[in-house]
Amino acid sequence: MKEIIAVIRMNKVNQTKDALAEEGFPAFTCLKVSGRGKKKVDYQEIAEDLLKQKDIPNAVAEAVSEERRLLAKRLISLTVADQDAPKVIHTIININQTGNPGDGKIFVMSIGEAIRVRTGETGEQAIV
Repeated sequence: MKEIIAVIRMNKVNQTKDALAEEGFPAFTCLKVSGRGKKKVDYQEIAEDLLKQKDIPNAVAEAVSEERRLLAKRLISLTVADQDAPKVIHTIININQTGNPGDGKIFVMSIGEAIRVRTGETGEQAIV
């Protein structure tokens, strides 16, 4: 079994959810997370143009002007059989890859055991 954890853009959650369900993986966990990559983004140019506009909400102005701000992302996690991992990974990449920084990351880990609390089923039976 593999646990696949993907950090993706907020606006890609519904497309990712639909694509995974279409491929036979409708069950996953999704969390709101904040983070940033290694690349330094120059928000100064954006901030200068944006702050010239009238009636800009204070929260937006603060977020854009903060130099090392954390970006809102979504973290999805699902556990699948070993042979299904490549299909899930390909599906997530296919939906989320734009070629731009911030497309996300995917982490794949081996799972030693899974247990369904309701029935006591273990192993792959617990994740089907």
